[in-house]
Amino acid sequence: MSVEKSLLRFLTCGSVDDGKSTLIGRMLYDGGLVLDDHLAALAADSRKHGTTGDSLDFALLVDGLQAEREQGITIDVAYRYFSTPKRKFIVADTPGHEQYTRNMATGASVSDLAVVLVDAGKGILTQTRRHVAIIGLMGVGHVVLAVNKMDLAEFSEARFHEISADFRETAKRHGIENLTAVPVVARDGDNLVGKSSRMPWYEGPTLLDHLEAVEISSSAASSMRLPVQWVSRPNREFRGYCGTIAGGSIGRGDGVRVLPSGRTSTVKRVLVGDRDVERAVAGEAITVLLADELDISRGDVIAAPDTALRVADQLAAHIVWMSEQPLLPGRPYLVKCGTQTVGATISSIKHKVGIDSAEDVAARRLETNDIASCNLSLSRPIVFEPFADCQTLGSFILIDKMTFATVGAGLVDFELRRANNIHWQSLEVSKAARASAKSQKPCCLWFTGLSGSGKSTIANLIDKRLMSLGHHTYLLDGDNVRHGLNRDLGFTDEDRVENIRRVAEVARLMVDAGLVVLVSFISPFRAERRMARELFEDGEFIEVFVDTPLDVCEARDPKGLYRKARAGQLANFTGIDSAYEAPEHAEVRLDGRVVSAEDLAGQLMNELQVRRLV
Repeated sequence: MSVEKSLLRFLTCGSVDDGKSTLIGRMLYDGGLVLDDHLAALAADSRKHGTTGDSLDFALLVDGLQAEREQGITIDVAYRYFSTPKRKFIVADTPGHEQYTRNMATGASVSDLAVVLVDAGKGILTQTRRHVAIIGLMGVGHVVLAVNKMDLAEFSEARFHEISADFRETAKRHGIENLTAVPVVARDGDNLVGKSSRMPWYEGPTLLDHLEAVEISSSAASSMRLPVQWVSRPNREFRGYCGTIAGGSIGRGDGVRVLPSGRTSTVKRVLVGDRDVERAVAGEAITVLLADELDISRGDVIAAPDTALRVADQLAAHIVWMSEQPLLPGRPYLVKCGTQTVGATISSIKHKVGIDSAEDVAARRLETNDIASCNLSLSRPIVFEPFADCQTLGSFILIDKMTFATVGAGLVDFELRRANNIHWQSLEVSKAARASAKSQKPCCLWFTGLSGSGKSTIANLIDKRLMSLGHHTYLLDGDNVRHGLNRDLGFTDEDRVENIRRVAEVARLMVDAGLVVLVSFISPFRAERRMARELFEDGEFIEVFVDTPLDVCEARDPKGLYRKARAGQLANFTGIDSAYEAPEHAEVRLDGRVVSAEDLAGQLMNELQVRRLV
């Protein structure tokens, strides 16, 4: 009886032009793993796009995108399946360019082993160290250092050991212990499949020998967990919970616990496609029917009764930041973990990982490709496990709430217990009761615009008019609040985000008290204004954009701030050296160019009457 061959998932990585694609292509060629029609296509591609003269350009076997072939670089992650008599392989050839580091992190997240290439002539570069840091972070269990282009170092044993020693020190700082070093010439096939006669001093295994022999321990979670992706209701008699098993196995008659609710039941049926099965295992896409009618929806997790899964809304995690826009603490994002999607903010950046030193580095923001230890605050609890225990429920992506672009990837370290004993206190006097006592509809009028646009003047006029009509109001002005609540904040982007976060929370409490609260802040970023809006119920947040062009504001310059900013005496001034993102869908837009503040206040009062707020 034939024995099922084991599967090894590995990636190739390293700095740009270290020869990753060439190494994979040449190893496939020398191993007799390239079909004749592929060889014919490779020969044609080599003549058209190759960089090796009349010889075959083996990198083209892996570089599948037209842009990659034309530029001679790897842009996306190229996955290639191949099999030898001893083992099956899935290799992820990842890009070396710094701007595509996010793609390398994607490949590392699903790999058992990493082959890190280093150019013998250049040695270990910053991007190499960045890739090693990500490998360590992702928990890749085995690493192979392939010192490539040994011909350029005259096949020097001393050079090989010098690079190996430097690499081992870097790997050790990132917690990597299982390391094998191989000297290679990827273009010529030295030490890839057969031993090289040009480096007789090397007595270790060839690259393929090592890949075939290395023992990979399974890190799959042994306890059953099934993240629910979809609830199937084709008819009233059928309620199935669909998803891919993230760990363990599930069968008919098994007891289960549903998280986060904690309710329990028994498995009635397990289907793979439309076929009933007795048991399904990790990696299979299934539909489960339970004996009890439970309230289960997408994002819930069906698990074993004794599950070690946890539920929390405060997490410590490591984040790889991928966006060209910086990560700012307090800015709202979406977190997608398994099938769960919730609102989130980075409550604090504890430290960045130093790429060259592997030491902790203080930081207040993250730039592209930064790796950092952070604390996350989620809008509601999620089901999770530390990444070391379960990749599916221990990893997540960060999504920009404005563009829905993926801006970061993270690995959960542990739960922060600071919110476990904090619960909403039930209050008998409601917001509606407070508003009724004041005979008004509470709301937040959020005035935004450049300094000098007239927003504070208009807000003050509205405050006076509402008070004269008997309304209970309060005006939060940017300058005034900075004398007290926000006196510790400066004017960096990070401080501006925190400034708005605090004021938005105060405004929410005031609306809950039944007041009409007027907020007059520049609030330059759309993301923070959106965060503020989401704190309120529908119809309670009215964004008022006082649209006054920069040249008009600068001509007014009532506080002399523009003059100081132009003279370089005032840094991070909105409109000069700090951006203002104008509202795209404000409820009210006031043209502040020529109309008087009194007239603009009148326009706004009319709008409030139309909305039945006054």
